[in-house]
Parts: sequence; C-alpha cells; structure tokens
Amino acid sequence: MKKIIISLIMAFGIISSTSFAGTLVINTDTSDAAPKEAFEYIIKKFEDENPDVTVKWNVFDHEGYKQSIRNFLNTDPPDVANWYAGNRMLPFVRAGLFEDVSDIWTDSGWVDGNLSENMEHAKKSMTIGGKQWGIPYTYYQWGVYYRKDIFNNLGISAPKTWDEFVKACETIKASGVTPITIGSKYLWTTAGVFDYLNLRTNGYEFHMDLTLGKVPYTDAKVQAVFDKWDELVKPGYFLENHAALSWQEALTPMINGEAAMYVMGNFAVAPLKEGGLNDDTLGFFQFPEITPGIPMAEEAPTDTVHIPSKAKNKTDAKRFLIFMSRADVQEEINKILGQLPINKNSGVKEGDPFLSAGLNMLNNAYAMAQFYDRDAPAQMASEGMKGFQEYMSNPDRRQKILERLEKVRQRVYK
Repeated sequence: MKKIIISLIMAFGIISSTSFAGTLVINTDTSDAAPKEAFEYIIKKFEDENPDVTVKWNVFDHEGYKQSIRNFLNTDPPDVANWYAGNRMLPFVRAGLFEDVSDIWTDSGWVDGNLSENMEHAKKSMTIGGKQWGIPYTYYQWGVYYRKDIFNNLGISAPKTWDEFVKACETIKASGVTPITIGSKYLWTTAGVFDYLNLRTNGYEFHMDLTLGKVPYTDAKVQAVFDKWDELVKPGYFLENHAALSWQEALTPMINGEAAMYVMGNFAVAPLKEGGLNDDTLGFFQFPEITPGIPMAEEAPTDTVHIPSKAKNKTDAKRFLIFMSRADVQEEINKILGQLPINKNSGVKEGDPFLSAGLNMLNNAYAMAQFYDRDAPAQMASEGMKGFQEYMSNPDRRQKILERLEKVRQRVYK
C-alpha cells in the first residue's frame, strides 16, 4: 500500500520540491486540524484513483506559507499550491508564477462536465485578463444572522430591501433592543459591513476596482456607500461599545437577546448555538438589496488550488485540479471542513439550515467578493479598516477619514 509522503514545514523551513516521474508535489498551508484532515482525505482518495502517482505533500503553517510562497514559486516550485481567489491571485498571475488553466473550465469532457456552468458563480473571482488561474474548492457565506424570536415578537419579516432593513432597525431599537451587534476591536468586522454596503450600492465590479486602487476614496460612489452607512450609524443602530469588543465578545448581546442581528460569516453559528440559541431562535438572511438592478454578489472567502508555471509535473497536476473540481470530492471535503462546496452538483450535510441557506444563496450569486482585506493590498486594507472603525465611532469625521484613505491609496498603488 502506498504511503503519502508528508512534510510539516514551519515558518522558515527549507524544503525541496524536486519531483520525479509519477510524483506529484503539493504545498499547502492547511496545518489546522480540519483543513489538514480534509487534505489527508483528498490525497488518499486521489492516490487510490491514480495508483501511478505518489503524492509528496508539504504542509506549512499559515504565516510560514505567506512568507514562503513567492520564494518557492520562483526557486523550487511544487506541482500544486493552494491559495486564495480574487485579487490575492493577482501578484502571482502578473509575475507569471501561476499557470493558465482555462482549458479545465471550458472542456466539457471532464467528469462533471463544463466547470464554467457548474462553477459559474465563482468564475469571476478566478478570472484575470479573461483567463482562469486555478480551481476553487471551498468557501463560506457571509450575511445577516438574526434572532428569529425577536423578529417574530415585533412582527418583522426578514428584510429583502434596504428600506425594509432600515425600518426593521427602527422598530427593533424602539423596542429597547440594539438592532445590530458588532465587535470592531480587531477591525475586520467593519470591512464586512463596508463590503456589503458597497456591493449592494455599486456592485461587484466597483468593489474590485476600488480594491485594485482604480477609484479614489473621495469618489461619489464611495460617498454613496457612506450615505447608506450613515443611515445605520447615526441613529445608533449598531452596538455602542463595539470598538472595545472582539467579534466573539459581540456575540453575547445577541445570545442574551440584547441585540437582534449580526453581519457575519457562518463561523459564528457554532458559538451562537453553544451560547444557547437554536434553529428556532437563530436565523439567516441575505444582505438586502440597496440599488435595484445591481446583481447580487456575495462575500465568500474562497480557497483555491493552482499549478505553478514552473511546475515539473503539470500533467498530474492538471489531473489533481480536475479531481478537486469534482462534485463528489468537494462535497466530502466540505463535510470535513464544515464549509460549502463550490460545484453546484455538490450537496451539504443534512440537517444544517445555515449551510443549506448559504449553498442556495452562493449557487445563485452573481459573483464572489473575497473580503476587503483579501482583495486590497495589506497596507491599504489595514488603513481602510482603521478608517471604517473610526467612522463607526465618529461618523462626523467621515470626510476627513476618506481624504486620509485617499492619500493612502495614492501612496500604496503608485
């Protein structure tokens, strides 16, 4: 029986990706328990189905991987590497370090047919310059998690439009409950709110242009996003002391019935249920429409696999990417991860209404945004999120904050 060759690489480990005939070298940052278990399953199943291939798997910790990937793609490339969709791919595509795999997306001869149809909703986030540069295999939804019992007691239905959402906030606040909890101590939660307001006001393409540095932060369309944010911040619809709380600490008011909604990722469900909520008291709805006619893109951070352009075994690497795109494979690995498969022919674990709602929403989405701090460069994302938190605490400083962010944009993207 073949054994998977596994190397665990810490932050500055030295590896050799040298491959030989029948060897497929894979580098990943999946050192956490669930992702590691998922890749163990993936590799064993791939080897079982492809007995002529032996996988050499190098597992990095997250920080080590981020620091090492550009170096190993240049000097000692594996045959497959995992990464992320959207603008996080862009530096490697521009540098010629990722292989164009558009043929996998367009060839209808693969096991699951044409990926451009089965993963149409994710294609935009894998496309740069009209070409596809990898295969997505897992993501998770963002949206609005809410207290169903509070909504029912107040006669509120899950809002589908912005006017309905603002009216719901007004009714909830009048009842003595905080409409929206949030903990912005670690900043990124504010980016989730900003992204959804931007996606619903201006659309996916504008989100991408903004995070690529093509649009000034003083632009009228950015101002329009903050006009909508004003409608939530100025009446006091967010938790007052949010800047002092982590995202986990901000769960407590919702668990206690002191807050009714949270704009958050699906990873919040487990701690909310551990706190005592259940499927009768906790619900989920898609962030509502703001500008009629704007296609509904979603926040769905996406993990991907790629073939380095200097890979030595591209033939088996392509076999692996095709394997990773299959509905049955994506379904099984996402059961391990507790996340969502991207292939529309995949299912999710039965009995989880949140995963089912997320799967339906993302399968029908126009496109997937990768979150502000993934799509924007690190320095811009850091300063942007500081600005978002400052605005939520001091909305009267809005114009000064946007002017400051515009100076950062000019410096970062020059």
